[in-house]
Amino acid sequence: MAYIITDDCVKCGLCAMECPKKAITEQETKYIINTALCDNSGKCVEVCPVGAAKPS
Repeated sequence: MAYIITDDCVKCGLCAMECPKKAITEQETKYIINTALCDNSGKCVEVCPVGAAKPS
């Protein structure tokens, strides 16, 4: 299952810090997930304080 980060992202950076594959990078308005690197661990979903990281 792939994950996405929605426009609800507040750019706190927790998802990027917890990603075991470093698949999440900061962009201008939010963080994004590189699906080629993502191992579907779901760590981003677990730590997101606003629920912006979700299964696609």
